[in-house]
Amino acid sequence: MPTTLARRPDAAAADRATGLALALAGSVAFSGKAIIVKLAYRHGVDAITLIMYRMVFALPFFLGLMWWAGRGRVRMDVRDRMAVWALGFSGYYLASSLDFLGLQYISASLERLILYLNPTLVLLLGWWLFGRRATRGQLLALAISYCGVLLVFGREARVEGQHVALGAALVFASTLSYAAYMLYSGEVLRRIGSLRLTGAASSVACVLCILQFLVLRPMSAAAVATPVLWLSVLNAVVCTVAPVLMVMMAIERVGPAVTAQAGMIGPISTILMSIWLLDEPFTPWLAAGTLCVMAGVGLMARGKR
Repeated sequence: MPTTLARRPDAAAADRATGLALALAGSVAFSGKAIIVKLAYRHGVDAITLIMYRMVFALPFFLGLMWWAGRGRVRMDVRDRMAVWALGFSGYYLASSLDFLGLQYISASLERLILYLNPTLVLLLGWWLFGRRATRGQLLALAISYCGVLLVFGREARVEGQHVALGAALVFASTLSYAAYMLYSGEVLRRIGSLRLTGAASSVACVLCILQFLVLRPMSAAAVATPVLWLSVLNAVVCTVAPVLMVMMAIERVGPAVTAQAGMIGPISTILMSIWLLDEPFTPWLAAGTLCVMAGVGLMARGKR
């Protein structure tokens, strides 16, 4: 009996450590998406073709996730299916497409900072659509976060030119689209489950991205350089499917609050990888902007708790 009692705290501590490691790994893996996209663009591929290949390679995994999570459960009714299609369109297809388009014009570091504004946009949409009040602390967090993005954006616009505004607008629209998904997915998630919803909505997005390519591009556009194919496989498996599973498993072990805190490593990992793999410059403006965005999101998370 003493041996059994002694093992329980150790097992719980190991489970927490595993959960934290999964949360950190998931955040870093997801952050690598922008790096891979920027590397692929160097081979002359366009955004529509690149996102098609990403979704082609990711689709079997998401279909498998949807099947596995739905075993032994009641089939989704018409309302749930319509909701899944709507959420898949907003949260994964539209958000991903806009993000890939925006990455043609801005750095990976700025893209990650804009995407990291997602919690602030969820707050603003909740205030606008549902009349949810924001506290003074949340408003302060909003101001700090957006000041940080403006610092990096202003510096990049002066160096790179006016196309930076277009890229930033596209990525911001991507963040807004995903914030709408976060805002409206709660009820559907409670009905059908998080893994099932993720698998189904992501599968919808994959189908839409493939159809988008077939409508907008000739089949000859699918002939891309071999490195683009390998980068797309890496993007689909390591930076798309794996982070989803790791974050879900992390939430089960340490809860959403700790998982969200671990996600704050995302902007830092993107900046480090962009310096290492893309030769993007590291400037005081980027450092200050990153600290502001992370501080603002951290204040908002603390306020919610």
